[in-house]
Amino acid sequence: MISALKIFFSILFVWMCYQVINTSINSNLFKEWDFLGSIPWMRATLWDFYANVTVIFLWVCHKEKYLALKIVWLVLLVALGSIASCAYVLIQLFRLKPNEGLKELFGKQNG
Repeated sequence: MISALKIFFSILFVWMCYQVINTSINSNLFKEWDFLGSIPWMRATLWDFYANVTVIFLWVCHKEKYLALKIVWLVLLVALGSIASCAYVLIQLFRLKPNEGLKELFGKQNG
């Protein structure tokens, strides 16, 4: 199961990096912000994004021992979204010992 999750989150990480880079090359968010902000679905998507960041950040707060790391991950989650989420999950997956599973992935604190 852990190996499958590593593969899945690696593919998702690469896919999201590709999507963000490709979109950034073809479209300037700052130039289109006024138009995008006027679309109700865009506003709903942003609320959804920040709600998900909050959920993931609460997990990060549980997992990480040091305040500085919590702050770094908050900035990364807000700035990079799912790229940072996938990176965080991958780091946690690769930290697991061979005999550890989902219980340790979600419950065990780093330190």
